[in-house]
Amino acid sequence: MDFSQLLDMEHLGPRILDLLFQYGPKVIAAVVIFILGRVFARIIRNAVRRILRRSKVDDLLISFVGSLTYMGVLAFVIIAALNQLGIQTTSFVAILGAAGLAIGLALQGSLSNFAAGVLMIIFRPFKNGDYIEGAGVAGLVEQIQIFTTELRTPDNKLVIIPNANLMGSNIINYSANHTRRIDMVFGIGYDDDLRKAKKILQEILESDTRILKDPAPVIAVSELGDSSVNFVVRPWAATKDYWDLYFHLMETVKIRFDEEGISIPYPQRDVHLYQESSKE
Repeated sequence: MDFSQLLDMEHLGPRILDLLFQYGPKVIAAVVIFILGRVFARIIRNAVRRILRRSKVDDLLISFVGSLTYMGVLAFVIIAALNQLGIQTTSFVAILGAAGLAIGLALQGSLSNFAAGVLMIIFRPFKNGDYIEGAGVAGLVEQIQIFTTELRTPDNKLVIIPNANLMGSNIINYSANHTRRIDMVFGIGYDDDLRKAKKILQEILESDTRILKDPAPVIAVSELGDSSVNFVVRPWAATKDYWDLYFHLMETVKIRFDEEGISIPYPQRDVHLYQESSKE
């Protein structure tokens, strides 16, 4: 080792010590801020999760909000640690803000679906297993996700609907209430016995135990149509029995009307022909 190398070694030691004294406390403070900040972020995340669980919020939303809270607090902790090291974070925050704005504009559709998903999870207009109609589709709710909702149609097709489309239209939840009214219309001929037809309809409804007594079913003449006298028949039943009872009543009424000689007329029109005498 020559003299110049020894000289460099003699100057290198004090420089390292100067750097340690100058930046060492800052590095230690930054590390302490980061460690304590992570602990604080976990505490805040757990507190948010507990509050949401007490409010009986969906588990999916609890997990998402907890993670979002943790990442948000951790971002502030990282900025504070970098600032402790003497790094200018103002431009860094501005760049992050501009990048966030650009990403938000690019993902505008996805963000609207995300916001709609959060609202659905919070307000719960429907839940898994409900039969709903929305966005032009009717089906059984299979799964509610942050961006989309999956419906299973009666013919076993899986339809994936963006949440923004679903929340932007009317939603009909057929499973929300325990009872439903079945609306049916039966027409009889003008020459048939009106009282007899009404009595037959009453007997059919009274003989089926699935039909509720309260509210009482309604049987009434609703219209004197062009081809028939129309009865409205409106019994109430449990939601789970709706379709089975609907199909059963349709078949039973047709069989009983045939047995009792009550006709269900086709649409018809009377045509009158007039013959004019020829003039000489």
